[in-house]
Amino acid sequence: MTAVPRTRTHNRRQVLVTGLAATAALATSAVPSVAAGSPDRSTAGSDRPVRADLPTARLPRPTGPFGVGSTILHLVDRSRTDPWAPDASPYRELMVSVRYPAAPRGAAPRVPQMPAAAAAHFGGPEGAAALNLGMAPGSADWGATLSHARQDAPVHPRAGRLPVVLYSPGLGDPRTWNTALVDDLASHGYAVVTVDHTYEATEVEFPGGRLATMRIFDGAPPSDPDAVSALLRKAVAVRVADTRFVLDRLPELNRTRFGDVLDLRRIGMFGHSAGGFTAAQAMHDDRRIRAGINMDGQMDYVGGALPDGSRLSTVALEGLDRPLLLMGTESEGSGDYRQQPSWAAFWRNTRGWKANVTLTGSRHASYTDAQVLLPQLARQGAEPGDGLTAAVGTVRPDRAAAAGRAYVTSFFGRWLRGHDDHLLDGPSGRFPEMVFSR
Repeated sequence: MTAVPRTRTHNRRQVLVTGLAATAALATSAVPSVAAGSPDRSTAGSDRPVRADLPTARLPRPTGPFGVGSTILHLVDRSRTDPWAPDASPYRELMVSVRYPAAPRGAAPRVPQMPAAAAAHFGGPEGAAALNLGMAPGSADWGATLSHARQDAPVHPRAGRLPVVLYSPGLGDPRTWNTALVDDLASHGYAVVTVDHTYEATEVEFPGGRLATMRIFDGAPPSDPDAVSALLRKAVAVRVADTRFVLDRLPELNRTRFGDVLDLRRIGMFGHSAGGFTAAQAMHDDRRIRAGINMDGQMDYVGGALPDGSRLSTVALEGLDRPLLLMGTESEGSGDYRQQPSWAAFWRNTRGWKANVTLTGSRHASYTDAQVLLPQLARQGAEPGDGLTAAVGTVRPDRAAAAGRAYVTSFFGRWLRGHDDHLLDGPSGRFPEMVFSR
């Protein structure tokens, strides 16, 4: 495969790779009000024809004892105009998916990983596959990949009260770009709420196939370090506000959609890259979140220089009094907390339980669906422009998936269920790929 041309849009991503992989957040003080939300069935189903001429890939099966159900919701926050596109919508609109343990499979079809219009844009020249992964536009049929969830399946009667875990994706990525891990966690008895950050993701599909595409720049992307830092502050402030709005909506959704099976006293959050920082900062700003995981997301808003106190986030400066797991990769500037100034500051300042693990042979995208999908596509000739190793490292995809699932499930089992399997006590012979930092 030839490398993806370095277009103006690709350069946008490069500006923020240097920063929003190292994002910081400034939380809003106001808590958004509850607004209307309704199930969205416009994107359900798996009857979309597969492009026989394009490579396709499959997600691994969940490992838990339950099947998986999915409900897709369109939420409107009428307390906020959209901070990125006030001309497009008078209010902040979000698309949210809820995955949960479902009754044995019925007639409902498996839900695609991405709805059709979103999948087409994801794989196009302005989509995250090209901008974040270096995939040639149109080189794969992203819409052919199915999740293992079934649309609006009933909650499994033996699943009991469900702890709730929120998921926030990386910059530019859609909420669907960690479907394998989300479905797996739901199969172990959790309700997992995935959130799209509208106009920051490369695409968000709304009911009727309407697409909202990336609009976080006003003209050309900034190059001045202070301007980049200001953009990073705003981006994660918006993400934290989105998270708090979804938390506000959960009680009503619990009553009207889930029959009061969600246990809102046990809420956790995890995320990748900017989403990992969002999880940590949202924990700092909102005590409803009891435990969190930061997957390879720095916690500062650096626009070019090394962080000082003014560019560290409040979660890095003040720490937490609740548990946070840092999951690093072998990408440059990641891994051991001592290699990341913002992680080191958090490590010094936090009072809650903490641990830091690094997946050997991994890269930044290894904690997303890229780790299992890209190798399959590469075997069919659709390889990232900079090569497969640059995108997802040298770790075996099955081992990376198994380790990620095990550590996420172990963490939330320990802190939301009180079930400690001791995987997080230190190095494990089951997963020699995971290196503990002390």
